[in-house]
Amino acid sequence: MAPLDASATNARPAPGPPPGGKAGPPAVVRALRHRNFQLFFGGQLISLIGTWMQMVAQSWLVYRLTGSSLLLGTVGFAGQIPVFLLAPVGGMIADRHSRHRIVIGTQTSAMVLALVLSGLTLAGVVRVWHIMVLAALLGVVNAFDIPARQAFIVDMVGKEDLMNAIALNSSMFNGARVIGPAVAGVLVASIGEGWCFFANGVSYLAVIAGLLLMTLDRLPVTDRASSPLEHIAEGFSFVRDTAPIRLLLLLVGLVSLVAMPYTVLMPIFADQILHGGAKGLGLLMGATGVGALVGALVLATRSGLRGLGRIVALSSVGFGVSLVLFAFSHIFWLSAAFLVGAGFSMMLQMAASNTLIQAMVPDRLRGRVMSVYSMMFMGMAPMGALFAGAVAHKVGAPLAVAIGGAGCLVGSAVFASRLPGVRVQARQLIIAQGMAGGEPPEEMNVRSAP
Repeated sequence: MAPLDASATNARPAPGPPPGGKAGPPAVVRALRHRNFQLFFGGQLISLIGTWMQMVAQSWLVYRLTGSSLLLGTVGFAGQIPVFLLAPVGGMIADRHSRHRIVIGTQTSAMVLALVLSGLTLAGVVRVWHIMVLAALLGVVNAFDIPARQAFIVDMVGKEDLMNAIALNSSMFNGARVIGPAVAGVLVASIGEGWCFFANGVSYLAVIAGLLLMTLDRLPVTDRASSPLEHIAEGFSFVRDTAPIRLLLLLVGLVSLVAMPYTVLMPIFADQILHGGAKGLGLLMGATGVGALVGALVLATRSGLRGLGRIVALSSVGFGVSLVLFAFSHIFWLSAAFLVGAGFSMMLQMAASNTLIQAMVPDRLRGRVMSVYSMMFMGMAPMGALFAGAVAHKVGAPLAVAIGGAGCLVGSAVFASRLPGVRVQARQLIIAQGMAGGEPPEEMNVRSAP
């Protein structure tokens, strides 16, 4: 879901084919010319299918045991609040130690937790407090995993293919999001949640094997003369003082707080509003994944950064509108269609924001800045999940989701109004980091980012 003082030996741009030689990979998958990224991609695809199976099965298990929208939100809070609290420490460690070893450790830990949940469920002794504790422990693991894994992408592919690698990584995540929930819906309905958790535990073997097979060169790590606390503070100071990155992260945080938590209420929509049961839940989550996969592939076809800022603003609007429409739909296929739009818009916003941030951040700060991204993307979601669960408990799930969509629209308007004022600084940062191999490409003019 992998390394850093180590970099892929094949991270340098591959030379073009000789005259008459074989053509390179299509532009949409050009990052896959790097062997280490191939290993990462293949292992993660298998593992993430299992992860999405567990997410859907866990939500259904909590709903089956309690029938409570508040407890659905509480479990979501327990699973993600550790990311908000501990991601800065994870980012600091990712800039001071081997990201490769960090991610091997985090993936192994996540595998153990999945197998423990599987054992409790299959034994018929699982309780809601078990789920909350294991979700919180997985959140601790993710607080160290996400910054290291996000920062490691550039080490596998180099800066020239960074944008494509991020888009392909998002495509992989959402391809699994299509398959995993659909499989989980069938398995939960037929043999129960425990086997979904077991399948997820086994799936981690694929990504761990891929990580162990990588060939890596050592890179110099961040100077450790400064204390860990000084390193953490340096990362926050950079984000605070860099207007384009700060603006992007604030929008990511707002959307994660008010709009993303709609997912924790999906069991209520699937069962009480759309009458689809566990299979319906899998199909609804899969519909979101279809849209997100298409959005990621659209981003993968791009070769430059021009216009990504406008894409962030417009996709945030699309996400808000899709959620409002979904909230008031009572027709299953129409609701699924709105979720396709929500997934498409959400993925374009998050992946484009990730790309722009990584294009502007210096390598020595990459882990720490991506830890702040993790705090905004995943760390704000638990507070949103708790809030959404409480609001849904009082006024119903549809109105709770609609309120989130409206908040997303307000954030989009503020972001768009401030976008022109940060474009010049964004361009200067991108040039300073030598994206695309040094000199900025032609399309990276003053309108290029964000």
